[in-house]
Amino acid sequence: MIAAAAPVRCFSEALHSNGPAAEWAHKTHLYSWLVGDWDMDVVIYRSDGSKQRSQGWVSAGWVLEGRAIQDIFAAPRLFCGTTLRVYDPGLDAWRINWTDPMNQVYFWQIGRARGADIVEEGKETPSLARLYGSVPASGPQATIRWSFTEITPDSFHWRSERSVYGASWQLQREYFARRVG
Repeated sequence: MIAAAAPVRCFSEALHSNGPAAEWAHKTHLYSWLVGDWDMDVVIYRSDGSKQRSQGWVSAGWVLEGRAIQDIFAAPRLFCGTTLRVYDPGLDAWRINWTDPMNQVYFWQIGRARGADIVEEGKETPSLARLYGSVPASGPQATIRWSFTEITPDSFHWRSERSVYGASWQLQREYFARRVG
């Protein structure tokens, strides 16, 4: 008789995983490259045309028995939030949930490959519009597009863009990340 494994009772052990769950391993390549630690240059484009520059960091890992990837994106005194990325086989896409408790921002997106890039799209929430200094769209909400581009084993470029009524895209933020270690 095989004894049942003892339940994990430590939060950090229950949360963290060593890699992807076997049944989803074939779909995890979209975000698996993000696992690890990164430094980043942050550029914020203000609505008045000015730019703000800062430094930040990213740390990402497998969580929830390898069924999700969680990260922390942070720039001191600007934002510190976490993203939970979960593959949804019914959509054949990733559900993305961003939470920034420092700024009280909550945002949901769907992420998919677009060529060599990853594009995450969702409807702008009032809390995200406030953080980005945008005037909330009247009528239909604005669409927000977050894109990972120029992905290599040691770097990536991240962009946040906004479109109201499907019109042109306005660049709001860019992150230029380099792997640490």
